[in-house]
Amino acid sequence: MALGDADQKLDYPIPAPAALEPPTEWTELRGRCPVAPVTLPSGDTASLLTRYDDVRQVLSDPRFTRHLNAPDAARIAANESGGVFNGALASAMPEETHQQWRRLVGKWFTAKRMTQLRPGIEAMTDRLVDAMLEHGAPADLRSMVGFPLPVWVICDMLGVPEADRDRFAYWSNTLLSLTRYEQDEIDAAQAEFRAYMVGHIATTRENLGEDLISELIATAETHGHVMPDEALLATAQGLLVAGHETTSNMIGKMVGMLLVDRGRWEALVADPSLVRTAVEELLRMDANGGFGIPRYITEDAEVGGTLVPRGTTVVCNLSAANRDERVFPDAHQLDLTRSPNTHLAFGAGGHSCLGQSLARTELQAVLSVLLRRLPTLELAVAPEDLARVEGLVVGGLQELPVRW
Repeated sequence: MALGDADQKLDYPIPAPAALEPPTEWTELRGRCPVAPVTLPSGDTASLLTRYDDVRQVLSDPRFTRHLNAPDAARIAANESGGVFNGALASAMPEETHQQWRRLVGKWFTAKRMTQLRPGIEAMTDRLVDAMLEHGAPADLRSMVGFPLPVWVICDMLGVPEADRDRFAYWSNTLLSLTRYEQDEIDAAQAEFRAYMVGHIATTRENLGEDLISELIATAETHGHVMPDEALLATAQGLLVAGHETTSNMIGKMVGMLLVDRGRWEALVADPSLVRTAVEELLRMDANGGFGIPRYITEDAEVGGTLVPRGTTVVCNLSAANRDERVFPDAHQLDLTRSPNTHLAFGAGGHSCLGQSLARTELQAVLSVLLRRLPTLELAVAPEDLARVEGLVVGGLQELPVRW
């Protein structure tokens, strides 16, 4: 019986043999069962997609919706708040209105603005490296650099005072829980975040600044509208959930992937001009990307030669799709010079990641600073001793012990 047949339903997420390695089942699923029945953490059944073309098709097909609160949609986890995969704004808005909102927010993430942000991101990274050097080796690069930097960037974008940023890190962690936090903790974090942001939005309306919240309010006013608090709340939560933990974890995984084969790190130290293509390849090779993107289908559709009936919840595994041998030559080899690199790390279609330009800017800035400041950086533990974060929607390392 083929892997993925109904009687051989896999538990999902599928365990991996090592923190930075993919589950061995991905290759077989892509080859023999590209639409595979799996059991989610909630106990509900979904269909798992692991091929590049299938994932791209589903993410670009409007029949596959984000309405995961439909009565017959699979629940992702028993304790989910609904805030991660179908936030208040997405579920409350018609698709056309949601796309208008995306265009409005997307105007903030211009290449010009990202270029303007980069010196500040590099300066903050330098400060964090200074603190790590003062701490001394060995140090956990994840907690000392990877974790604080993205929350600092997002809070700066939202106009949040630096003194309140630790609270945002906790809220981000909790709202992304699959199994790590109990329902009452998730509900409390949601309520605390909402209460904080209601106050912050009210204060911002009285005194507009240079941040994203101010710009959204001002843009609405120039068109004779008032930007609703709910839209601003959902924007802030979307940025926090999508932009903090994902980028924070990717910093650790990125450096980890370079250091497990230290020749990769040395190649970048010798030629820092490779940073841009290296970041894209590390995004593609990330085998620990987390849960993936769930979609709910409203009518029968064919995916990968398989009929997927209406009412099915599918899970698009971006990390598995990014290793599809049909699309990427030598897909299992990390090539720091790979170009073009059409990976799906940021999704595809009309709901691809709004903040991907910011994430790329952060990752390139961090890597450039680390290569300049710590050319002798190396792992302080054996690669097999690295451990994955468990129980969160996004994938990451528990810590990244390094020395120099």
